[in-house]
Amino acid sequence: MGRSQETFNKKEVRNKKEKKRKEKEKKRLARKENQKTNSLDDMIAYVDENGNITSTPPDPTKKEEVKLEDIEIGIPKGGPAEEIDPVRNGVVSFFNDSKGYGFIRDIETKESVFVHINNTLDEIKEGNRVTYEVEMGPKGPAAIRVKLSK
Repeated sequence: MGRSQETFNKKEVRNKKEKKRKEKEKKRLARKENQKTNSLDDMIAYVDENGNITSTPPDPTKKEEVKLEDIEIGIPKGGPAEEIDPVRNGVVSFFNDSKGYGFIRDIETKESVFVHINNTLDEIKEGNRVTYEVEMGPKGPAAIRVKLSK
């Protein structure tokens, strides 16, 4: 007799598909048998005073009143800010004459502040002591009204 047209691999694939189909059918029937009626009470979840989700409703005796004024949305406002002298003192730590910019190191805070040649009142060089004011530029703090200290 001649060989069957169906190869071993084709038979395996067909058997796997059939087995998978039967398992799926079993699962569907099991779900159908175990299905219970979902009432609204079964679906409701409650949040307790600690923020945990529970299935029991909260105890009304533990209810606390919250005043509307006590709720803060956003960043709380700080106390009175200290008045900082707008005129700062510093030393020019770097200055490039050809490009027209540099940095001033503040004497008190030791922070570097960007300075552009358009914001200088006097001609400055590296190592000069200067007075300046700080303003927020497009990329951070920048020194304005820069002049040599006397």
